[in-house]
Amino acid sequence: MPKRRAERSLATAAVLFAALGDETRLALVKQLSTGGPASITVLSESCGDISRQAVTKHLQVLASAGLVDSRREGREHVWALNPSRVEEARRALAAIAGQWDEAFARLKAHLER
Repeated sequence: MPKRRAERSLATAAVLFAALGDETRLALVKQLSTGGPASITVLSESCGDISRQAVTKHLQVLASAGLVDSRREGREHVWALNPSRVEEARRALAAIAGQWDEAFARLKAHLER
């Protein structure tokens, strides 16, 4: 059973990292993490020459991965970061880093013998 759980965890992490694997989406996540919730208008203005429709599509990819949520405020959608999913990505990276640390420790021990 633990193997299946690990496979599900990897599949979940893959979805997160695929969504974060785009420079524009990563910039949107950064903006939402530092500036808090923002409307599509504000987010589009910060993306330079990218159209509002393109920004919306990027936000939809992030939403599909569970990284952002939106709520309606009047005529606009306000987007906010989902901190629990960002924490999942952080934990996945920490686990991978831990595996590398263990591998380097084993290599070092082997070379010192």
